[in-house]
Amino acid sequence: MKIYVKKILFFSTLIFLAVLTFVRKPSPPYQSAGTRRMAERLAQIAQNVDPKTNLFASAARIKYLRGLAPPDQANKLMVMYHLGLELLNNGQTAEAIEQFKQVLQSRYLIPPDVVLQIRGYLALAYLRLGEQDNCVNQHSIESCLLPIEGKGVHTIQRGSRAAINEYSALLNEQPNNLSHRWLLNIAYMTLGEYPNQVPEQWLIPPAAFDSDYDVKRFYDVAPGLGLDVVGLAGGSIMEDFDGDGYLDIMASSWGLFDQLRYFRNNGDGTFTERTAEAGLIGVTGGLNICHADYNNDGYPDVIVMRGAWLYENGAHPNSLLRNNGNGAFDDVTEEAGLLSFHPTPSAAWGDYDNDGWVDLFVANESFKSLNNPCQLYHNNGDGTFTEIAAQVGAAAGGFAKGAVWGDYNNDGLLDLYISRLYEPNILYRNEGKDASGRWSFKDVSVAAGVTEPLHSFPTWFFDYDNDGWLDIFVSGYFAPHGSVAADYLGLPTDAERPRLYRNNRDGTFADVTRASHLYKVLFTMGCNFGDLDNDGFLDFYLGTGDPDFRSLMPNRMFRNAEGKFFQDVTTAGGFGHLQKGHGVAFGDLDNDGDQDIYLVVGGALPGDAFQNALFENPGHGNHWITLKLEGIQTNRAAIGARIKIAVDTEKGSRDIFATVTTGGSFGASSLQQEIGLGQATSIRAIEIIWPTTGTIQIFEHIAMDQMLKIREGDPVPVPIKLKRFDLSPDDVRMKHAESSNDHH
Repeated sequence: MKIYVKKILFFSTLIFLAVLTFVRKPSPPYQSAGTRRMAERLAQIAQNVDPKTNLFASAARIKYLRGLAPPDQANKLMVMYHLGLELLNNGQTAEAIEQFKQVLQSRYLIPPDVVLQIRGYLALAYLRLGEQDNCVNQHSIESCLLPIEGKGVHTIQRGSRAAINEYSALLNEQPNNLSHRWLLNIAYMTLGEYPNQVPEQWLIPPAAFDSDYDVKRFYDVAPGLGLDVVGLAGGSIMEDFDGDGYLDIMASSWGLFDQLRYFRNNGDGTFTERTAEAGLIGVTGGLNICHADYNNDGYPDVIVMRGAWLYENGAHPNSLLRNNGNGAFDDVTEEAGLLSFHPTPSAAWGDYDNDGWVDLFVANESFKSLNNPCQLYHNNGDGTFTEIAAQVGAAAGGFAKGAVWGDYNNDGLLDLYISRLYEPNILYRNEGKDASGRWSFKDVSVAAGVTEPLHSFPTWFFDYDNDGWLDIFVSGYFAPHGSVAADYLGLPTDAERPRLYRNNRDGTFADVTRASHLYKVLFTMGCNFGDLDNDGFLDFYLGTGDPDFRSLMPNRMFRNAEGKFFQDVTTAGGFGHLQKGHGVAFGDLDNDGDQDIYLVVGGALPGDAFQNALFENPGHGNHWITLKLEGIQTNRAAIGARIKIAVDTEKGSRDIFATVTTGGSFGASSLQQEIGLGQATSIRAIEIIWPTTGTIQIFEHIAMDQMLKIREGDPVPVPIKLKRFDLSPDDVRMKHAESSNDHH
């Protein structure tokens, strides 16, 4: 009997332990010690914002303003006005409206010019309320696309209807206010009443938005894929992080509490968020992100940039996230020697000394008494970096914004271009090393003719005319309110214009902005380039706006017309998103041979959040080739390698050029090179110049419309076979079909 009882107790214990094991809480996701330390550091920064000086800390500013005790009614009204602004900035729009209305009840105590300001903000708050009610809370693939139509039309009309009343009253008093006129037209669009119901004297005619070329329509497929995450301005990356051949997506949002997000491409038309499993919980913020394989292990790593635009509040650390190759990332900022505290808007990876290891240039913002020189980190080849900017003459000061590497003089050495706000841009020519082995850079900006515009933001090197020499695009960032409307109406404006610099092949550049049809008001934040229609000429997409809620303007897409000029295809392609655009990445997510576009959408203020977008490429019937280069002596990802593809066409032969890079300075495209071949009949040769050795490899008689892996030194490219799949849900596929029928 005792033995029998013991057996029962024994087996009962086993069953209990089995049940306990089954119901035990899952262990927390993997996270390295370095990541935990960075997460704690970031959390502490987020908790200690100064509401008096940090203009973006709206929640803290609301609390601060509510704690004030103004001495008289006039001051009380001004505090109420500023409280209304902060409520609007924080997304508490209905409360902001009530606050503005209360202040206006006592308008006789406020100067008339301030009254006009408050009325303008009241109208704006109504417009934003309409966006929140509809575009955010009832988001569709057509929300906020200029011109607004279809499912983009608001079903909850209270916000826009009230905005129309307010803007109409303001325009009766200020008929020349182009900002009010622009937003009035937008409000009518949201109700489906544009252009017919807009008063004639304030109408911005529909023809102003016509595209220059009828490119096929790209539809936003992010909502059906779970990629329409809501956030603020941030960076985007399209890259194969796990080595399965399919491009994944990483997106940041610059808010101090905003989590970095990582989405794995499942290779079947779906994505799965793997942020927690990747060990990234607590890695927050990041106005910008970009990637490279800094340790040559075959897995792309990521730099996260923080602190930009925050001035004295911007002493934030950047993060270096090492990809472990097992689906997880470690924050190795400290151990790599990259921990510093500066406001950083951008950074660029490039092997400036051709030693086979990519180095890192970090652009920082100096302003008045705030000295934050740019940094150049030399890769030591052992997982660590050494800062040498001053030593090599590249410690640029000023309010740096964008930074890009490119070999503009074709001498085999990467040069560096830095865009700056408020002052001339800088082109550093790589002088190589002297007899003592010391590397140096020389500022040749003035001699090269590339110092403008004085208000610059994003920039890049690209060969837009396919002549084998890198050109420079740099966009402007100064546009007083109403400037965009003025530009569409053909009226004069003192807004800053972009610059397109064509390489003269002699160390200088020619400003061809007007000749290329780009002399426009492009209030640009994030942007990048790619090939929309696989014709072999590089196009580009610009994310627009600034923190002000009045900066409600379309993001812009420009198609390259055979290297001669650019055509605005914003409305034809469905790219005219009115919400703030930031990080832009091009890449072939569905392996069908054309590039899709991921756009991080959202402003800088907490209340200006919006859904990100993924524009699926409908295809244009042109040929293509995708090349995945692997360096051996050159850095593993082959950053800086130059490609020339010679093709035959019915009109004769032509050359198409590409350089391995992630593209522009705000948004990071895939490092695999997705190259359009247009109406080529065959590829005569593919030529690769490997930067570390200068070796040229030529591959002949290559079939088109395939993906190839080319390993440095190997005699034959290796085909990569991947599944193709559809990203589109049924409703989008139907729209693609309708759009295709319209084209034909």
